[in-house]
Amino acid sequence: MGVEGTLEYFSELLSSVKKKKKKKQMTTVTLKIRMDCDGCARKVRKVLSGVKGAKSVDVDLKQQKATVTGFQQFVEAKKVLATAQTTKKKVELWPYVPYSLVPNPYVSQAYDKKAPPNHVRKLPVTATITETTMDDHYTTMFSDENPNACSIM
Repeated sequence: MGVEGTLEYFSELLSSVKKKKKKKQMTTVTLKIRMDCDGCARKVRKVLSGVKGAKSVDVDLKQQKATVTGFQQFVEAKKVLATAQTTKKKVELWPYVPYSLVPNPYVSQAYDKKAPPNHVRKLPVTATITETTMDDHYTTMFSDENPNACSIM
């Protein structure tokens, strides 16, 4: 490999660097869609696969879940949601997250008996456990500082 071979090698190396394109970002949109039968699932799959830029569409009838994966510039949550609503089915963005990601998974707003196993509803950060006046009443009822507290204790 002489000087000519080295020059060819470097010229090919530099030209290949210029030709590389940026890899397009992929995004995933997950929806909760009310589906009763396989026909509903087929209809949802067909409609969602028509979304521009969608690479794959997965429909899970048991969990009432549809997942659309595609290029970020085309597959947006609003567009996919609008497309899914053309099926005349009840549609919303996937509201569930693993309960390990929620700070207070046992808050009444988070618990949903229809949620998949080990999942709870996604909550805004402002949702916390709050005490009511009734709870405060019970805590003072059995307090040691209360002279009228229960004498059974």
